[in-house]
Amino acid sequence: MWQFLTLSLLVSRATALVRPDGVGRVPALGWNSWNAYNCEIDADKILTAANEVVNLGLKSLGYEYINIDDCWSVKSGRDPTTKRIIPDPDKFPNGISGVADQVHALGLKLGIYSSAGLTTCAGYPASLGYEEIDAQSFAEWGVDYLKYDNCGVPTNLTDQYTYCVPDSTDGSYFPNGTCVNLTDAAPANYNWATSTTAKRYTRMRNALLNVNRTILYSLCDWGQADVNDWGNATGNSWRMSGDITPTWSRIAEIANENSFLLNYANFWGYPDPDMLEVGNGNLTLAENRAHFALWAVMKAPLIIGTPLSTIDQSHLTILSNAPLLTFHQDPLIGRPAYPYKWGYNADWTFDPAHPAEYWSGPSSAEALNGTLVVMLNSQETTQTRTAFWKEVPELKDLYRRGGGFRVRDAWTGNDLGCVRDKYSVRLGAHDVGVLVVGEVC
Repeated sequence: MWQFLTLSLLVSRATALVRPDGVGRVPALGWNSWNAYNCEIDADKILTAANEVVNLGLKSLGYEYINIDDCWSVKSGRDPTTKRIIPDPDKFPNGISGVADQVHALGLKLGIYSSAGLTTCAGYPASLGYEEIDAQSFAEWGVDYLKYDNCGVPTNLTDQYTYCVPDSTDGSYFPNGTCVNLTDAAPANYNWATSTTAKRYTRMRNALLNVNRTILYSLCDWGQADVNDWGNATGNSWRMSGDITPTWSRIAEIANENSFLLNYANFWGYPDPDMLEVGNGNLTLAENRAHFALWAVMKAPLIIGTPLSTIDQSHLTILSNAPLLTFHQDPLIGRPAYPYKWGYNADWTFDPAHPAEYWSGPSSAEALNGTLVVMLNSQETTQTRTAFWKEVPELKDLYRRGGGFRVRDAWTGNDLGCVRDKYSVRLGAHDVGVLVVGEVC
């Protein structure tokens, strides 16, 4: 299996969408308006978030994109003469460019939202058929990031076949991509890069490449049309599932799905398990911690989705975790952490309630200069989780020479000293332990 992962990583890099100035080379860090405010947005809320990213120290940690989601435009239609989407003058009296100027003055970048359909998910004008006009508008307004959704698709532009992904949006699970009770599934070896969905997203990619501004392109096609096969050549991240919600069951479900797609993640292209819900809903502190840790080690885009003006300090501490962010943004190693043992289940078990529990990934000397080891308790009660050095792929050869490593707790920052053979930790329900394992001792 690991040989397959290595081969797939090489293929992914060869077909990646490389952008100027390193844009999209590592996963995006930022904030988005949707999970915090849905459609109730305006310039003040966007600028408040931008200022809080600076004031709370998040900018200094690498968070840079301030993304406007759906509902930013006039809903009635485009400008009859120019055919451009019109920013809502009540919500954005100085237009999107006015917000962009103020965001840029803070040393941050601005993102915006559209859809590869006739309307957005909230029923506003979208970009299908207007890709060149909209890309030019976004560039002139100073936009740096485009989240491109999959709503409003006319029936004549839907795909001929159904792509089976491990998702629950239709009430079924598809372990390892095997279709269950679907008669319209694609035939074997069907090339999804030729699908209508892929073509809709490629049209906007081409439009963005033809404007005089580098705009990070974030695909949001919900994991449809085998996007893992063509997503890295089309955008710098691609949604691999349906939408997230601030519930542990949904977070665990998406983490489980994404764990089977991580062979596609590397520099310039990353599976996107959707925006962060840290600080939202009734998630426990442990669940917030586990959510962030899993997203960080999977090298997913880390896009905060909670109101920053009222954020709880404990949630801010999670979002500010330096070892996880450093691993996430490693300048020399693009691959994420991989599961090396499923723990609760036998290895390679697809289980929406119990994702893989043991993960590891290397970091460069410029980053952590060690191996990140993650232990998850996916169960409902307190459990012990143990990392055996001889089982960790990055450590097993070194372990044979010595048996001990210098270890640091990534949550507390505590130096745990020279730890021989294994490290055990008691974890509450849905909590996670994160270790930075350094040199042999």
